[in-house]
Amino acid sequence: MTNQNMSMFKNHLLCALAPEDRRLLAPSLERMQLNLRQSLEKAHQPINFVYFFETGLGSVVASKEGGSTVEVGLFGRDGMTGTSLVQGDTESPFDCFVQMGGSALRISAGNLQDAMSQSAALTELLMHYARTLGIQTTYTALANGQIKLEERLARWILMVHDRVNGDSFYVTHEFLAMMLGVRRPGVTVALQILEAKHFIKSQRGAVLVQDRTGLMHLCQGTYGPAEIEYERLTGIPLGKSKLVPDDAAPLIRPA
Repeated sequence: MTNQNMSMFKNHLLCALAPEDRRLLAPSLERMQLNLRQSLEKAHQPINFVYFFETGLGSVVASKEGGSTVEVGLFGRDGMTGTSLVQGDTESPFDCFVQMGGSALRISAGNLQDAMSQSAALTELLMHYARTLGIQTTYTALANGQIKLEERLARWILMVHDRVNGDSFYVTHEFLAMMLGVRRPGVTVALQILEAKHFIKSQRGAVLVQDRTGLMHLCQGTYGPAEIEYERLTGIPLGKSKLVPDDAAPLIRPA
């Protein structure tokens, strides 16, 4: 990648790097198109490439015997794949795939490890990001166990809204059911509840966010803590508005 193209980075982590660290990575970065459901990492297999998303969304999913899955991590231009690699491992116990098509800058695992060995600042930022993804996973587990499906859906919509341009995005009921680990009819009912409250409008696979504050109130404090930690650890703001309304429910924190 040329120096001119370096100035066009859209990934928040790459933008946050010092110029010398971007120059360290630039020769090894290749811009790639990301296709819906494209596999980026397979559980218990070596990580060969790391993707810094610029547009689109990625999902980290856990699977159980029998094939059912649930999303345990969500990222877009705020993040990257390969957090296991950043933490010194060579594989992940989870699958990672493209949830929403877009583009990313790809680097080989070996080249990223070489760059990290040459820059403490690069290593620190990527380690901090890996930490934020773990925190997000913790709050996803808390939401899955403590709040209603429509409240979990509200949180998921906010997380997607943070990572896309504009106020609308496309997702099928089938895909939502897989991400939330529930049956499709339950997703349909949850969407109808959010529509009845005028928080969203859903039609033919398109979700339009109409009342972000209303969605935030509905999350029972499970949206906000992980996003605040992302900004604290990386120094990069995340979200389209203030993360916690003044009169929101108290933040739920894991014991």
